[in-house]
Amino acid sequence: MAFLNMEQQTWAFTFGILGNIISLMVFLSPLPTFYRVYRKKSTEGFQSTPYVVTLFSCMLWIFYALLKSGAELLVTINGVGCVIETVYLGMYLVYAPKAARVLTAKMLLGLNVGVFGLVALVTMVLSNAGLRVHVLGWICVSVALSVFAAPLSIMRQVIRTKSVEFMPISLSFFLVLSAVIWFAYGALKKDVFVAAPNVLGFVFGVAQMALYMAYRNKKPAAAAAVVLVEEVKLPAAEHASKEVVAAVAHEGGRASCGAEVHPIDIDTLPVVEVHDPQAVVVIDVDVEPTTCAAAAAGADDRAAGVPTAPEQQPAMKPDMAIAVEA
Repeated sequence: MAFLNMEQQTWAFTFGILGNIISLMVFLSPLPTFYRVYRKKSTEGFQSTPYVVTLFSCMLWIFYALLKSGAELLVTINGVGCVIETVYLGMYLVYAPKAARVLTAKMLLGLNVGVFGLVALVTMVLSNAGLRVHVLGWICVSVALSVFAAPLSIMRQVIRTKSVEFMPISLSFFLVLSAVIWFAYGALKKDVFVAAPNVLGFVFGVAQMALYMAYRNKKPAAAAAVVLVEEVKLPAAEHASKEVVAAVAHEGGRASCGAEVHPIDIDTLPVVEVHDPQAVVVIDVDVEPTTCAAAAAGADDRAAGVPTAPEQQPAMKPDMAIAVEA
């Protein structure tokens, strides 16, 4: 056990009190998120993993502080953290979908009951009190690192959706501040198990804040394209002299009156100027209809050698263009 002089003890106690206050802010920072869950009766895209791991970490730090003398400030804040995280998880289990509830229940049973019970059993078997504290201290460091790394899943979701909706900036800010304070506390108390993991906590907190600043003004990726239809009138002077030739298919000397595709000369069509890069212009040609009876009669007359009047090429009427914006 490291002996501290009065000044070091005073500073350590001061930083411990500050650490308790700021850590309380960290624990309370998801309150707006869970108020939203309560109001909408749905967990939406939120995940329970960070809260399960944080609860497990608080339980371990309480156990560590009870085994080591002079660590009462660790007991107070982690005890409060256990209560808060339990409330969060209770709300999550109420409003989450069935699959998420089952997964969360499995994690709670496996990690917070099974693994914690195993750690407590193995630690208490050790007869040497100093070795017991060291073993439990390194376990706490490992879990603390996983707590700081748990938001990586949220960060991945932010990058994928380009939305910071599920990563509140308040949590990232207090995480950085808490890491700085607890690092100072651990350094003053000469407790490497408290100081070491907060270095990584500071790095991850800064990374989350940088990610928030990068995507805070980004719009979420759209699930599907929105199709808009807009009617555009073409200037009559531009295409009054343009003609579209429709070819009528003949089969066995008779005209076919089914659904036909009439090719048009694309090069002769007027150019529609649309200022949207995603716009596609479709030309709807209004052609004077020809009835099946008239087409059949004309075909019979031609077959019999009877002269017929020359067919007029249908012309495209002005102002008949439709622009479809995709």
